Amino acid sequence: MSHAGSPRWVDWALSRIAADYARSADTHLIPVSLPALPGIALYLKDESSHPTGSLKHRLARSLFLYALCNGWIDRGTTVVESSSGSTAVSEAYFARMLGLPFIAVVPASTAAEKIEAIERLGGTCRKVADPGAVYAEAEAVAAEHGGHYMDQFTYAERATDWRGNNNIAESIFAQMTHEPAPIPTWIVCGAGTGGTSATLGRFVRYHRHATRICVADPVGSVFHRHWRDRTVTGLSDDRTVIEGIGRPRVEASFLPQVIDHMEVVRDAESIAAARVLSDHLGRRVGGSTGTNLVACARLATQMAQAGLRGSIVSILCDSGERYASTCFNAEWLAAQGIDTAADEARIAHFLSTGHYQGV
Repeated sequence: MSHAGSPRWVDWALSRIAADYARSADTHLIPVSLPALPGIALYLKDESSHPTGSLKHRLARSLFLYALCNGWIDRGTTVVESSSGSTAVSEAYFARMLGLPFIAVVPASTAAEKIEAIERLGGTCRKVADPGAVYAEAEAVAAEHGGHYMDQFTYAERATDWRGNNNIAESIFAQMTHEPAPIPTWIVCGAGTGGTSATLGRFVRYHRHATRICVADPVGSVFHRHWRDRTVTGLSDDRTVIEGIGRPRVEASFLPQVIDHMEVVRDAESIAAARVLSDHLGRRVGGSTGTNLVACARLATQMAQAGLRGSIVSILCDSGERYASTCFNAEWLAAQGIDTAADEARIAHFLSTGHYQGV
């Protein structure tokens, strides 16, 4: 729906977002100590340090700029998003900055900490029992309010300038400049919309880097199935408890052609890796970061076994404090039937020996 008609307000809104960006520092690239693998360096891009605490801050900024410049948002427009939480938190931040009403349509299983964060930023949450119903419900809510449905799952790959302009790929390569292996052998990320993997894959190709892109995906996600067989486009339900990544349908922003490899990770492995990495770093990280770490552990083990040297860069997506009631809660884990003990031992073994068992 077009809301064009207030160019001065749009100019003001764009300047507000630009000023917010100018006040923000880049996120850190954290080296992860792997003393048993002196020839392989592992780094985590710490996206939890954004003002809204996750990788999705970049996406939300891009989506708002895209919508404003396309004439989809104007003064007073109600902004609506379908989200598993983190994108909605970030969009609520920008909506509040611009004085716009914001409604997030989220699965009922979304961590309570994320719901609270959205509401603290002035947003309203509508919970739906079926995660697959968030899309249609968000469209209906936007129509009900005469508002704009952001639709991150469609627009994530096109709202971000993948050639440069301070996107996450450009930032990673700039920060790697003085490292022993400045061109990463692998960059590992998850896929929720697919926007991050699309940006990374396109950037690497555009700049002719030898880096390969690996997407770490939950077992219960359709993405890895679609990557192997393009005829598979959906699952009957969402079968992962790892929030923010993995989807029951292939999203428009997921571009399998720019992905070189996918690693499939069990939920118990993801949570175990998040818990062990949290102890290793001295700070909590979320489940999707654990998914990334498992993929990194497998790739590093394979590189070591092949006698290869190089670097692997992945993403610390958000803080584990958002999952205190889920991934870091023993009662919740028991209710989900998840026992992380064996997988925690495996990831701890990797961090100490450089070998991930079962690779």
